[in-house]
Amino acid sequence: MLTVENIDRVRITDAASVRRAAEAFREIVEQLGDFRIAASRNIAVKEPMVDASGAILACDVFGWTDDENDRWWHTARLALDSPLTGACRYTSEPFWANATGVFSKQTNAFLHKIDLTNFEARALARAAIVVPVHLPFGQVGAVSFTSRDRSRDDLSAEFAALGDELGVYARTFVSTYVPVMCKAERLPAGSRLSKREVECLRWAAIGKTDHEISTIIERSRATVRFHIHNASIKLDAVNRSQTVFKAAQLGYIGLNS
Repeated sequence: MLTVENIDRVRITDAASVRRAAEAFREIVEQLGDFRIAASRNIAVKEPMVDASGAILACDVFGWTDDENDRWWHTARLALDSPLTGACRYTSEPFWANATGVFSKQTNAFLHKIDLTNFEARALARAAIVVPVHLPFGQVGAVSFTSRDRSRDDLSAEFAALGDELGVYARTFVSTYVPVMCKAERLPAGSRLSKREVECLRWAAIGKTDHEISTIIERSRATVRFHIHNASIKLDAVNRSQTVFKAAQLGYIGLNS
């Protein structure tokens, strides 16, 4: 079932192709299993994915209704409280989850620490296969696949058989939607930081002061401030915190290293 032709069917090239790609995505997934698709281009925002005319894909294409129990995209707490979106922040691999755990094909200690209390109420599903979609500039999208049989709480067999395939289609759909339908992030193109600027920002990211950084790199505090200031200009940042944040978004530093 996983073919170049099908991947291209869910690929979005312009606003006019969003609807076509969403319908192809739905058709392919329905052939694979009895699933409904819930797609989010950014788990940090509530705005639903839409087609060129502004129609909400969740309702018009993916089969969710405007009933209060179905309108997951209107649930303000979902991004912060759902164990599914929480898990998406700790892995880039597909996984499935229910009230007993979060399961992936690769070992990930963070997934075992996800709070699963009141799972169904917080996840709005008894079980789901989920594909995190990690995008440039720190954006995280997600696509979940839930059974139309709301009583099902075990999708382990479907995940084992289809998890990787669903992952390819989900990532293609969301990652091509974003550059077409979303405003460009306010980050300068072509900014190139120097080795010393990156070094200073890396220490600043873990809380070191200018004095501490100057001692570590054996340069004066004025030199440290000079490098961080130059980086802020290149990244169009208004202060030290935003400079560190933008440098992390562009992959110059790792905030978890």
